[in-house]
Amino acid sequence: MPASNRPDGFNPQPTTPSVSIIVPVLNESLNIAGSIERIIRDFPDCELIVVDGGSSDNTVELASQYAKVVTSEPGRALQMNTGAVAASSEVLWFIHADVEVDARALHQIMAALGNEEVVGGGLSLRFDKRSFGLLYLSWSSNLRAKYLHWIFGDQSLFVRKSAFEAVGQFPDLPIFEDMELSRRLHKSGKLVLVRATSQASARRFVAHGTWSMIVLMQHLKVLYFLGVDPEIIRDKYLAGPDSLRPRLTKKSSSLVCGQVRWPLKRASLSSLGNDIVRPIFRHLRKERP
Repeated sequence: MPASNRPDGFNPQPTTPSVSIIVPVLNESLNIAGSIERIIRDFPDCELIVVDGGSSDNTVELASQYAKVVTSEPGRALQMNTGAVAASSEVLWFIHADVEVDARALHQIMAALGNEEVVGGGLSLRFDKRSFGLLYLSWSSNLRAKYLHWIFGDQSLFVRKSAFEAVGQFPDLPIFEDMELSRRLHKSGKLVLVRATSQASARRFVAHGTWSMIVLMQHLKVLYFLGVDPEIIRDKYLAGPDSLRPRLTKKSSSLVCGQVRWPLKRASLSSLGNDIVRPIFRHLRKERP
């Protein structure tokens, strides 16, 4: 909705938008129209950029009716970086097409950025379905964002463009590009979690089982911090929790989980701690300000 058509009759003078909203899409014809309509309704003064990664459906046609559309090679990190280059504002706000953002979010974002030490942050996560597992996941994700300063894409990350460019934009990773960016940003300034919500789709959790997906995501984070190839991690994510199901091999009588092989006689809590838990704690200690 153009500002001149707002129901309250308010017609501001044309100015450079203070915030650019960037929406990466790929074959999102089922979600894009509703997503853009909500964004335009709730944040009419923001610049809206949709970045298409080569959709084969009519996503671009639908998005072009409401927003500036740019194209790039597929890959969320690459698409969001392309959108950032096209943005004209001092603040970048990355919103996924299947996420619904609280209408109060923009006011809280601008209030947070009133503190010059704040370089960016994210919104409080919630899901579009309710269960104990999803409530736990949203609660723990918000604690992680608040205290570890790891902000994921479904929390609608926002950042000063100057800080975004200073840390080299999103790293060229097939997964965890959002977490890695927020880790780098935290070294240059404060990241905050605002109370306004970012409501994410629970469809993948419902399809695979919430607790199974929670275990999978923690497993993938461990692999990332242990230096496993991000392409392998991405493939495991796409495969879902089935990639974690252990099996016994006849030849070695060992337990095989994904691509990690644990001899049954040697597997113990102490070895798991030495191989997995301790490196992560060492890494976290290095990140303390």
